[in-house]
Amino acid sequence: MTEVDLNKLRIERSPSTAGISRRRRIWPWLVALAAVGGGGYYAFGHRPAITVEIVTVTQVYPSQARTQLNATGYVVAQRKAAVASKATGRLEWLNVREGSEVKANEVIARLENKDVAASLQQARAGVGVARANLDQGLAEMRDAERALVRSRDLLAKNFVSASVHDVVVARHEKAVASISGLKASIAVAEANVRSAEVAVEQTLIRAPFDGVVLTKNANVGDVITPFSSALGSQAAVVTMADMSTLEVEADVSESNLAKIRPDQPCEIQLDALPEKRLRGVVHRMAPTVDRSKATVLAKIRFVDHDPRVLPDMSAKVAFLTQETAEGQRAPRTVLAPTAIIERNGKKIVFIVRDGKAVETPVVTGERIGEMLTVTQGVKPGDKIVSKPPEKLHGGAAVTVAAK
Repeated sequence: MTEVDLNKLRIERSPSTAGISRRRRIWPWLVALAAVGGGGYYAFGHRPAITVEIVTVTQVYPSQARTQLNATGYVVAQRKAAVASKATGRLEWLNVREGSEVKANEVIARLENKDVAASLQQARAGVGVARANLDQGLAEMRDAERALVRSRDLLAKNFVSASVHDVVVARHEKAVASISGLKASIAVAEANVRSAEVAVEQTLIRAPFDGVVLTKNANVGDVITPFSSALGSQAAVVTMADMSTLEVEADVSESNLAKIRPDQPCEIQLDALPEKRLRGVVHRMAPTVDRSKATVLAKIRFVDHDPRVLPDMSAKVAFLTQETAEGQRAPRTVLAPTAIIERNGKKIVFIVRDGKAVETPVVTGERIGEMLTVTQGVKPGDKIVSKPPEKLHGGAAVTVAAK
């Protein structure tokens, strides 16, 4: 084989001229597209977030603008009793429990009273015996009167001697005198009945007034003794209170006494009912100062009553300068005025959600102190941009400034 023939068998490895030409035409377009995409990604995806301060939408009561002084205290029943028995005995029957409503003079418990009940029956029988003796004495007196009349007639006719007549007279006088004693015996027997009735009544434990049972201190089978003088015994069976006499007792610093007066309107907020505010009025002030705390006890009577209010609940009292009108007792949604701006003739705020500023139109109302009421657009708990900058717009990324 010749040298020329071997050269024909070699493989050509150099790129073709056509392929090189096509790639040279595509590369400029790819570079341009990458530049445009990168610029857009930087402009819209990597725009730096705006640092803002936020405030929270809250609710306030219009009465807070009229609050002159605040104090804390507890709900107390002015009419409260530890109901016990004057008698000593074992508790046999109990008809109430915690929360039971009772009426005045209603029997709520009973001690074992078979012994005093038997004494009562005996005393009543004694009254019967005394009355029977009186009937017998009256019969004897009437018989003596008839004998006296006959003896007088016979004496006038000299049919009987004077000595015999004297015996008849003495019998009559004795019969008359016995009547007084028999009547006194009846009075004694009736007094014994009343004493036995009192003893039986003392075994019945009655409610002293209309109220609600707060605590049950004894159970059936417990020994009840006056003043709980015996070991393992109980004095009070139940503790009850008249819920219509509930008041708030609050300590007021003596330096603030000039801000309080009788019949001053108040607003009561209970820790157990934070969503509700009840009207009250200053009922009276204790005529003494607690030297250890330099405070005076103020008693605030409830004007608005709620069945959920219970004794010993903690309470906050706001002493107001004037009574709150009927239409201003509901809470208002408020916001700092600096968070509200005007754009395109509309009042707007920026709500922060998921790191974005959401432009929201709002409708404002009256001012309450330094806050402005908002009737539409936001709700309590929303996070709002405080003092929105000019460059802030809806959808912009924001970060909350550290406080």
